[in-house]
Amino acid sequence: MIELGPTKPVRLSLTWTEPARGVVRVLHLYHRTWQCHRWRWRCSNEEIGNECLTRFHYSTHRLAVRVCRRWQELLQSKEFYYHRKRTGYTQKAACLIQSLKCDSDPDGSKPDGPPRYGITAFEPVSGTWGRVDPVPKYPITSCEGNILVMGGWDPTNYEAVRDMPETRSFFAAGELDGRIIVACGHDEHKNALRTAWEYDARMDEWKDGYRTDNQGQFEGTAEVMELETVQWVRVEEAWKASQCPRSCVGVGKEKLFSWADCDSAIRVGVCSAPLGEWTFVSGSAHQGGPTGFFLVDQQTGKCNTIDEISLQFSGFIQSGCCVDI
Repeated sequence: MIELGPTKPVRLSLTWTEPARGVVRVLHLYHRTWQCHRWRWRCSNEEIGNECLTRFHYSTHRLAVRVCRRWQELLQSKEFYYHRKRTGYTQKAACLIQSLKCDSDPDGSKPDGPPRYGITAFEPVSGTWGRVDPVPKYPITSCEGNILVMGGWDPTNYEAVRDMPETRSFFAAGELDGRIIVACGHDEHKNALRTAWEYDARMDEWKDGYRTDNQGQFEGTAEVMELETVQWVRVEEAWKASQCPRSCVGVGKEKLFSWADCDSAIRVGVCSAPLGEWTFVSGSAHQGGPTGFFLVDQQTGKCNTIDEISLQFSGFIQSGCCVDI
């Protein structure tokens, strides 16, 4: 329970059971103001208090950091994030670059200008949807609980990191073990690029040296890079010639597959984000059709429709990723 207000006392509490001891622990914290200098725990020791903070849902963090400076430093530290991830208390959310719904003009015509996009967050456990500050139409990936937006023209809303050494567009981006892989795309003269770069988010450094074999050729094959050997592996017949690999390829059971072969409702404009036991998938049954949203069971492959989606979250999804918050 969280009760917060600028003039009222602050109370945060959490109850849990220690199975080994059969003990029910209840932690309460009271504080009178936002600008606090002292706080106290109603519990046996600070270790239990830290355990309580570890179990807070991520949606409460933006409120909890306002309790005191010590909480702010702890909740925003990477060490605390690693601790929550180690103990299994981070939550997976799908973060999606989604077109924003625009109202039509009074005469029924569509609004002028390019479409606007924003980052939509979907949490599969509670089924809740939310939105963060708008961003342009650019790929996103995640690393250590943070969203990385690749590209864009307005740096005021996000923290800028070191620029990619090589200019490129229409590239693919993904994350593995704290490293961002950016592969292929076009240079400023629309030439297909055969290289890939690796970005270390912890060191804020770029590393090159990876080259693909078939960039710019239209085939039904795919290439997978093994980071341990720094070698590309060719995968035959990854998708059909008429399908766009960017929007249909999936990864499961250590191999590539096409989402279009899994369900007839997701044949066109597919976007997916793995969320542990489930995978969030969006797409249409045909070109120009309405966008559907699904949760696919990783074990059985069953495709479950996500119903009762608000109109503001029903737009086409450009790209997405999983963020372990």
